[in-house]
Amino acid sequence: MSSNARVIYAMDCLEGMKRHVRDREVDVIVTSPPYNLGIRYGKYDDTVPRADYLRWMVQVGEECKRVLRDDGSFFLNIGYSSKDPWVAWELAFRLRELFELQNVIHWIKSIAIEKSQAGERASISGDIAVGHFKPINSDRYLNKCHEYIFHFTKEGNVPLDRLANGIPYQDKSNVRRWNRAPRDLRDRGDTWFIPYKTIRFSNKERPHPSAFPPELPMMCIKLHGLGRTRLVMDPFMGIGDTAVACARLGVRCIGFEIDEAYVKVAEERLVRESAGSKAAR
Repeated sequence: MSSNARVIYAMDCLEGMKRHVRDREVDVIVTSPPYNLGIRYGKYDDTVPRADYLRWMVQVGEECKRVLRDDGSFFLNIGYSSKDPWVAWELAFRLRELFELQNVIHWIKSIAIEKSQAGERASISGDIAVGHFKPINSDRYLNKCHEYIFHFTKEGNVPLDRLANGIPYQDKSNVRRWNRAPRDLRDRGDTWFIPYKTIRFSNKERPHPSAFPPELPMMCIKLHGLGRTRLVMDPFMGIGDTAVACARLGVRCIGFEIDEAYVKVAEERLVRESAGSKAAR
């Protein structure tokens, strides 16, 4: 690929990977493909028959496997709908033909915690509800407050920097009790609370209908190991959240996006990110 730090190609990802990415060149893939749920993207038709969608995604998976290093990580974020809850796992099972599923991470967008259930040591003064979700009008279904992040690897044995996203122990006696806790930091586990920012004018503030926050790819990259990440790829770049994450972490990134309008937004965001970084120095 180009020696530039972050490159986004306005083209189909299958063509792009074949033309611009060498075998085993990528350390980390972080992406969120179309969900096949009828989401209104700019150019992509998200209503194709499920069999065609899964067949296409296996082709994408094959290219991802080709370009991924043998010790690389492939983080695939995908959601589902109340009426179609199987799509995420249908895709995961199809990709089982290509990868090992090393971890399943739950991206928590919204959570409610009652003080009475949090325990005496929890430093909260009352019941709290944090984060945002899209409410549904139904007497059958619950609001969707999470999505999946499937962590695929080639052999299922990739070592991770488990404390890169670590959090302090709530009960400090654990630091002394556990032999494997040399400092006040523990593995965050497989539930990641990453809320969206509050959106009041969706068309202006969120030009893409299903983008993830940059904090999500940042956490994925750090979990894989920032020190051994030279190149990150996002085959479905959208408005550039993975590229923004890479800019903040100082790693190279390559991505593909078929919608030129989304690419324009992504490039504008990278310019602002670069300007903000220089101003902060």
